[in-house]
Amino acid sequence: MTTKPKPLFLGIDTGGTYTDAVLWSEQGGPKGKVLAKAKALTTRHDLAVGISGAVDAVLEKSATDPAAIKLVSMSTTLATNALVEGQGGRVALIMIGFTEADLARDGLKTALGTDPVVFCPGGHDVHGNAAKLDLSGLEAALPELGASVSGFAVCAYFATRNPAHELAARDLIREKTGLPVTASHELSAKLGGPRRALTTLLNARLISMIDRLVAATEGFLEARKIAAPLMVVRGDGALVSAAFARQRPIETILSGPAASLVGARHMTGLNNAMVSDIGGTTTDVAVLDGGRPRLDPEGATVGGFRTMVEAVAMRTFGLGGDSEVALEDGALNPKILLGPRRLVPLALAGMMHGVAVTSELERQLRAPNPGRMDGRFALRTGVPDRLAAGLTAPEAKLYEQIGTVPLAIDRLLASNAQNATLNRLVSRGLVHVSGFTPSDAAHVLGKQANWDAATARLGAELFARKRDGRGQNIAASPEVISERVLVTLTRWSAEYILETAFAEDGLDGAATVAHALVQRAVDAHPGIARLSVALDRPVIGLGASAPLHYAGLAELVGNECVVPEDTDVANALGAVVGQVRVSAEARVSQPKEGLFRLASGQTVRDFTDEGKAIAAAEADVRAIVAERAKDAGTDNAEIEVATEFRVSTVEAQRMFIEAHVVAVASGRPRIAV
Repeated sequence: MTTKPKPLFLGIDTGGTYTDAVLWSEQGGPKGKVLAKAKALTTRHDLAVGISGAVDAVLEKSATDPAAIKLVSMSTTLATNALVEGQGGRVALIMIGFTEADLARDGLKTALGTDPVVFCPGGHDVHGNAAKLDLSGLEAALPELGASVSGFAVCAYFATRNPAHELAARDLIREKTGLPVTASHELSAKLGGPRRALTTLLNARLISMIDRLVAATEGFLEARKIAAPLMVVRGDGALVSAAFARQRPIETILSGPAASLVGARHMTGLNNAMVSDIGGTTTDVAVLDGGRPRLDPEGATVGGFRTMVEAVAMRTFGLGGDSEVALEDGALNPKILLGPRRLVPLALAGMMHGVAVTSELERQLRAPNPGRMDGRFALRTGVPDRLAAGLTAPEAKLYEQIGTVPLAIDRLLASNAQNATLNRLVSRGLVHVSGFTPSDAAHVLGKQANWDAATARLGAELFARKRDGRGQNIAASPEVISERVLVTLTRWSAEYILETAFAEDGLDGAATVAHALVQRAVDAHPGIARLSVALDRPVIGLGASAPLHYAGLAELVGNECVVPEDTDVANALGAVVGQVRVSAEARVSQPKEGLFRLASGQTVRDFTDEGKAIAAAEADVRAIVAERAKDAGTDNAEIEVATEFRVSTVEAQRMFIEAHVVAVASGRPRIAV
């Protein structure tokens, strides 16, 4: 009797710099077996190019028939990176029942920036009773908005208790513009209008980016005749179908880091650890407790914004191999500064564009004095032209001058004011800046060799010519400055890991003091009060550059640092060993004595009996979550329902206030037959 072969699973992780692929089989012991792994550069102008490069390499290495792959699962840091770098499409925010003063809450005005906002009368009260809705102002603005934005975000007052006004606005916008619309009640059932509006705004900004990623992946799979379901890792580590992720891309923030936690636990078997995942753009630090990642009960914080997205309790720092290297201003002995912006490394630009880059670096080196813009280039990201809608005249003029070949910034910019214009184009995701990064430093020192080391050395030589407060060169050679950059990256990594540990211990409120203490301890400062600090658990170092950047980490954090064998594809591996997990919520309130109001999904119903209202709520969430589980990609979900009551006692009598009913469905994703 022949044993039927186990199905093969393909994991893909699309990061800011690299796209990883891993082919995994359940055969090979409790941890399964990695059959092949590969990397390719992420190609933002056409994500399918990077995906095909990585997956084709995996298929070739393993000599696998694509038809044998029964599930494809993908994680991504694109959404996280976009929020950290302040990127995303131009979106119109529609606020129903709110005032302009509400924009000042929860960072909403900062997040909105120069994007348009429309206020409409309407909304509901805490019990779902409606105010008068007037969408005439929105309807009048739609012709102009439809031509200048990539999507809409709609948030109505107390929409979680009655979404009727959001649905009306959503339907109007879709009818008049045909553009994507995100309604806040679809993303969160929590109260807190401005933060819900912020989450909705960010979701709308990310739709085009995640849509392009999913479309590129689906197109590639079809071309390779891989007829398998496509799943995406959510920010809490759960898997959802690609269609589900397309509608709710905000839930993929921290997708890559969440997948890496699942992968870290799978590879090391460690139940308790700090996990630090260093990529090209960001470092993500989180905690494993009892074999599960800690979730953030308040919602994920990314790029300085606190969202309502349930995700791993992850701290994301703008520190990676491709971080911008800068110099502290105005100091006698200026410190090296890293990030938070990602640059295209000069070594990569040199490999891709050759003499167009090296000739400009050599020209700048021949100048008798260093220039402020030395070693910097601008080039288009290659996104579709429609995403450049709404540029101001100065932005459009500068954008026209920039092409797909790197252009030296000292030739491009005629004034400091234009530098701000260039930064706005970068924030919109339309333009990349190329410059000196830790990846270049690693190439100079021979610790990395995948790109062009000669170009990296030219960039390091230019950076070493920068002057300190005494007018002297900051470093004697490209090697000296490169070593300083790598030491700084390891030191900052230790600081971020320890700061995360302090925050998890409840010392987040004393962040400034904790930061100062961490710096003293890491520096082994010889003060009167000697300080040392140590973690109670090991660090799992993830990422392709972890073996390099975390080599000296153990002595700084006071515990061992474990770097697994397949650390370079931890995200892609974590993407294929997870489970589908979705939830649904309903609330029962009592607007007046004897009346019980149920708000579930998109419906509001009244009951005169508490028991019947609770039973209806539990039946509703069970049905809703079962449907969501199917949409999310599983056919065998287990459903658990929990009900939490808020009551008071008056003169020994129980008084009902509110009930919160939550259903959770989980199961392995469906695979191709």
